[in-house]
Amino acid sequence: MCGIVGYIGWRDAAPLIIEGLKRLEYRGYDSFGVATENGDIRVVKRNGRISDNHLDLSALSGTIGIGHTRWATHGAPNEQNAHPHTDCSGSIAVVHNGIIENYAVLRRKLTEKGHLFRSETDTEVIAHLIEEYYTGDLLAAVTETVRHLEGSYAILALARDDPRIIAARKSSPLVLGIGDGEMLCASDITPLLDHTERAVYLEDGDIAALTPARIDVYHDGMPVERQVDHITWSVDDAKKGGFPHYMLKEIYEQPQAFYNTIKGLEGDSHLAMVRVAPELTVAACGTSYHAALIFRYLAEDYGKKRVNVELASEFKYYAPPIRELVIAVSQSGETADTLAAIDQAKAHNCPALAITNILGSSITRKADWTLFMCAGPEISVAATKSFTAQLAVFMVMVNTMCDREFDDVLAHAHCSIERVLSCTLGKAVALISEAQEMFYVGRGVFYPVALEGALKMKEISYIHAEGYAAGELKHGPFALLSPETPVVAICMPGRTYGVMLSNVKEMKARGAPIIGIGVEGDTEVEQVVDVFIPVPADHQMVQALTVSVVLQLLAYHTACALNRDIDKPRNLAKSVTVE
Repeated sequence: MCGIVGYIGWRDAAPLIIEGLKRLEYRGYDSFGVATENGDIRVVKRNGRISDNHLDLSALSGTIGIGHTRWATHGAPNEQNAHPHTDCSGSIAVVHNGIIENYAVLRRKLTEKGHLFRSETDTEVIAHLIEEYYTGDLLAAVTETVRHLEGSYAILALARDDPRIIAARKSSPLVLGIGDGEMLCASDITPLLDHTERAVYLEDGDIAALTPARIDVYHDGMPVERQVDHITWSVDDAKKGGFPHYMLKEIYEQPQAFYNTIKGLEGDSHLAMVRVAPELTVAACGTSYHAALIFRYLAEDYGKKRVNVELASEFKYYAPPIRELVIAVSQSGETADTLAAIDQAKAHNCPALAITNILGSSITRKADWTLFMCAGPEISVAATKSFTAQLAVFMVMVNTMCDREFDDVLAHAHCSIERVLSCTLGKAVALISEAQEMFYVGRGVFYPVALEGALKMKEISYIHAEGYAAGELKHGPFALLSPETPVVAICMPGRTYGVMLSNVKEMKARGAPIIGIGVEGDTEVEQVVDVFIPVPADHQMVQALTVSVVLQLLAYHTACALNRDIDKPRNLAKSVTVE
């Protein structure tokens, strides 16, 4: 979940690396550091966020450097545990994203050989292993080192008087950028956008040697060629564009993200396999899991297709019935649990279809086929437009199952999303912002919408919010209802409307303040609830989108009222690349 950046070329490395790390701060913001090589290895690192610190770069001269922004796993978030880490002599520096599972064994062996450790991290063993095998050739030392590592890693390494950066990856993302007389490397493409439109995505087991003029990639000790991809995202895509937070900007980008994804899938031959498969299994985590649950309701209702939805984080620890096609969903394409689910699918001889936002990500290489979202870069930790883009992919799948019955519905959905962006939420925010806990309830397809709304609220406001199928409240959670426990109730037209309205009245009778979401003009719901939020009357698919966007905005404005750090919520990172 950490972010790493490397630069080698003709410019001062440190300022460029610092700017790159700021682009990656959504991957981790516990501490940060930079190392440069200029006849010697110099390291500067600090506790806290790079965006909140003014780093004195005067000691970091040189045109070769590596940097890191940390999400703590092994060891407390402090300056001692911040990367880069060095060997005993300070002549080798390393940054690392991932987890070295056998670090305790390696550390004990290295300590017995006289190596002195200064941190609590798993990463430091990499620096000492490289030192153990270094005889003047950094590439050879890193090649030997990774043979002893178990777990996941994206590694950048420097050595004194070696005019190269050595990069290695296994189960953690690493992309190389090809500039003019300069090369870059990073955890994702956002730090590269200012400098190049050419990228090389390393594959698992690759080791690369970077100089200002060339990239040499090796796999199993043999030189290999890796494809150079064109970066289609722009610098402006990764900036706030006048919005106070990335999250709000990305919420407002959802109409375009939905439209672009729908258009991008037109004529995609991979959709046919979803139609012919008699049964589907979807593996996903977090927000992606909620999108998959919505897909299950829509596919089973409209497409009459059996869909199993599994938490990717649990997928390999038990044996669900895996048959036919497995669909793995990950915005980043690097989610460790989702990648492991693909391995599990292949162990059962099932083909895997990936849904992702990132060209060249790990999931695109593991899966047999890929469907791409067209959401553009998502910087805020709390997922918004990637959720909507995932729903766009899933809704196209449902439309394919139904002989394109919903072409018109999907064609205008982005307009409905745009309409709700201006909804008025002041009264609802005032009601919620004093609460310590709250419920979100819905039925049918709006049950997973409620789950996602609750997740957004707890992620960025830190209010304890739980999502429930409305009928389940009477099986225990009713005991928690009180005048201090607001409920967000999604009460939309359809076959669940009557019973949902009854549930709302029951909750109201227990004294709970109710925020009701219903269609414009629904006076029956409006008269029962304390605060009514209307959305346009539309097809159920579109209402799943519009209600989700309203709930994103509700979480956002509540977090603003509570003065939370919206783009960087505490303890969370954007891309979960470790299990």
